[in-house]
Amino acid sequence: MAEAQAAPKGLALQLVVTYGYMFLWIGLSAAVIMINKYVLSMSGFPYPVALTCTHMLFCAVLAFLLVKLGFVEAVNISADTYLSCILPIGLLFAGTLWLGNAAYLYLSVSFIQMLKASMPMVVFIVGVLFATEKFTMKSALNMLVVGTGIAIASYGEIHFVVVGVLLQVGSIATESVRLTLVQILLQKRGIKMNPVSTLYHIAPCCFVFLFLPFIYIELPKMVADPNLRVNVPLLLASAACAFALNMSVFLLIGKTSALTMNVAGVIKDWLLILLSVVLYGSPVTRTQLMGYGLAFVGVMYYNYAKVEQMKQSAAAAQKAPEKQPLIAAEGGQASSKGSE
Repeated sequence: MAEAQAAPKGLALQLVVTYGYMFLWIGLSAAVIMINKYVLSMSGFPYPVALTCTHMLFCAVLAFLLVKLGFVEAVNISADTYLSCILPIGLLFAGTLWLGNAAYLYLSVSFIQMLKASMPMVVFIVGVLFATEKFTMKSALNMLVVGTGIAIASYGEIHFVVVGVLLQVGSIATESVRLTLVQILLQKRGIKMNPVSTLYHIAPCCFVFLFLPFIYIELPKMVADPNLRVNVPLLLASAACAFALNMSVFLLIGKTSALTMNVAGVIKDWLLILLSVVLYGSPVTRTQLMGYGLAFVGVMYYNYAKVEQMKQSAAAAQKAPEKQPLIAAEGGQASSKGSE
């Protein structure tokens, strides 16, 4: 009787912990974006490469300490794998962060979140080009709905800045290629890394890739900028939130479903739009809300279809009949009753 009562309590506690981690992830993700927007647009530090370098250096050092102190086990990577896989992925990741942070100099957080809704569409297009996704008319129509919604939202943007849109589109494109390369280069080699292990290998090379444009592009401007204000505590808070965000993903692995995480991502996007309006006074028009709502429906259906496809694939793999001959218990020889 006591065991029967303990089971529901244990399940309830597990649900509380899981959703606690999920809301922690939502909060940290929103915090990183809102802080970055403030740092780049309002604090007198309009240098996205320098900010991203700070993040990567901070994450690399902490990931190194966590691995070396034995808190997290890092995956061993050969020199060949590092050069052929990690470096290209690191270069794309650096580009994603640089371009994405630079977009905050021109666009509101709310509009950027609306543009980010196009990510599944771009990932699908890149996946078809790299043969990691199968082209179907159903998926194409779904992506057309998403693209139409984003176009309507963009049309309704009051402060539409072409440079900012191009930067954000570039960030989405590099991230889509990066995700596809992760699937092609790492997953097909059987290499699986948790977020900390990923930062351990990728953050250092990202820092190197970003340090070069920082030296040649931003550093001379910073030296000559009479209005430059370097708020060290704020930069450290931004970097700490970025690292904590990766840690929250690490805590969530295996504790919730892909569909739940996708729904959490949508909640985060709506939350950021609301925070952008309330805290930064970003104008959002009805046309934008209509367009984003249409894209939202398309993204939710796409996520649902992908999760259902994963479930069907897993179920088919479990139900697949054994094709190997039976092994005799004593002699170790194949049974005469081989597979039919």
